[in-house]
Amino acid sequence: MAKKHSRKKIKKNSRRKKTRRARRSAQQSRNKKVLHTSRPPRVSTGGTPKELYILNPEFDFFSELRALVLKASPAEKNNLARRISRLGGVKLAIISGVLLNPEKADATAVQIDLFIVSDYVDRQRLNRFLKSLEADVGTEIRFGLMDKQEFDYRYGMFDRFVRVLLEGPHEKIINKLGV
Repeated sequence: MAKKHSRKKIKKNSRRKKTRRARRSAQQSRNKKVLHTSRPPRVSTGGTPKELYILNPEFDFFSELRALVLKASPAEKNNLARRISRLGGVKLAIISGVLLNPEKADATAVQIDLFIVSDYVDRQRLNRFLKSLEADVGTEIRFGLMDKQEFDYRYGMFDRFVRVLLEGPHEKIINKLGV
């Protein structure tokens, strides 16, 4: 009798395993349907596969969530200031437009995102810096570059470009000129 009893247990366990397998396969097939319709596929970048997520633009709090994610922290601004100062002899660096507020960049009258006043800038470093900054932001960066003498002249003459830049929404990252 002991053998029959153990056979019954084996049969019950195998039935349980089959039902578990059936449930898992049904759940996996449901997950596959969801994966194809609402989730992007897993992407492998050489190492382990990673999941990508996409934000629905029709989400009620889309703009608030986007602003929260894109808002620059003070540490990022300090990092940006350090990267700009490495370009060489930077006296004044002002950010506005896309770098200051990505949502309202189109509505502002400012025609520039990054403005640098410097006597000497290494052009190759500047090009590499702008390419990396554009990659970080995801859009093309509009920038202006002047030497100190030209900026002083335009600032003294109340040039429209400089006036609109300084009166509009902006933030001075580096300010050695006391403007």
